Amino acid sequence: MTVSGLVQFDDWVDLYASRVETMRTSAVRDLFAAASRSDIISLSGGMPDIRCLPLEEVGQVAAAAIVQEGVAGLQYGDTQGRVQTKELVCELMKDWDIDVTPDDLTITTGAQQALDLLGKTFINSGDIIITEAPTYLGALQAFSAYQPDVHVIPMDDDGMRMDLLEEELKRIGKRTAKFIYTIPTFHNPAGVTMSLERRIRLVELAKEYDTMIIEDDPYGRLRFDGEPLPTLRSMDDRVVYLGTISKVFAPGLRTGWVIAPLPIRQKINMVKQGSDLCGSALNQVICEHYFASMPWREILDGVCVKYRERRDAMLSALEEFFPAEASWTRPQGGFFVWVTLPEYLDTPQMLSAALEKGVTFVPGDGCYPGGSGMGKNCMRIAFCYEEPEMLREAIRRLATVIDERLALYRAFIQAGALKA
Repeated sequence: MTVSGLVQFDDWVDLYASRVETMRTSAVRDLFAAASRSDIISLSGGMPDIRCLPLEEVGQVAAAAIVQEGVAGLQYGDTQGRVQTKELVCELMKDWDIDVTPDDLTITTGAQQALDLLGKTFINSGDIIITEAPTYLGALQAFSAYQPDVHVIPMDDDGMRMDLLEEELKRIGKRTAKFIYTIPTFHNPAGVTMSLERRIRLVELAKEYDTMIIEDDPYGRLRFDGEPLPTLRSMDDRVVYLGTISKVFAPGLRTGWVIAPLPIRQKINMVKQGSDLCGSALNQVICEHYFASMPWREILDGVCVKYRERRDAMLSALEEFFPAEASWTRPQGGFFVWVTLPEYLDTPQMLSAALEKGVTFVPGDGCYPGGSGMGKNCMRIAFCYEEPEMLREAIRRLATVIDERLALYRAFIQAGALKA
């Protein structure tokens, strides 16, 4: 049945695959429409500030790429990606102390596609996978299509708790978990970085219990403080590593990669053929020309200076405006701060009030498996895009929403309607 050409009732509900029932929309993507309003200050999207790029020069690079390699850039390409792009990635990986050849990797449509391909390649319905808690909501969304049993391991300021991971691996048994998914450096959403001691222990546990590690590393180049730590991939070449140019150049070009042992990549490439045949050759050509002809390290270092200023502005505003009952992480890089509020506060319910005051954030429950009930008193806030003065104002507005909820809770306590 339709009204004005729009479907009013879902007449096809009995035709949908059962996996669709376990899938959820992305909380971040759902907030994009609201965040585009001129009266909204967005703390929700982890958007790189591409306004800092020399856009005129980037335009010249793109034009040159089309003129010089237009035929190749406008044609179908190899499922695994252009050889020239893979050679570029090998050069980029040297910054991460990862020594690979073009034969070790596959170019994907952003690292997000790599997550979906890995889910499709490895997960049967009911299979156990292990993630940090909280974790990247886009990974949960990608994996959920294949109906895994997601086991979560809590984190602290040094990353995933290895003692709790070891307990869980002992409990479920050797070679039972399909993989351990982790973002060890500048975690999304938590903002924390896994310590060197825990990185070493994670690799040891994966070997001992014969399970795979998927290392997602979109933010590793965005360091403001502290010394770089080795990637998990550099410690063990069995680790499946995901990378992307989205945070170091342009997310709109949707160019990422997966580095994995040959047998795994052969399966991923076969799955990828059925997904997209091949990625965008034009986007890959533009990336090749940008990194070959532009001082990209200098440009990125300049952008990171701005990110650091914004992080500092957000942390300062949190200290100034947020209540004593709140706590938050202090990232050394990346885009995000994770805020924990008293357990009796519900951030999903707070979102509409925040929108009315002109600010958005990501409620924490979306960063845990669906139905777990975890994270409702938490929120992810991004400092990457707004200027420092706008971040301060956004935190002030958000603090008023929290203060109103705290005042209401205290009023209920005083009235005897709730127990403290």
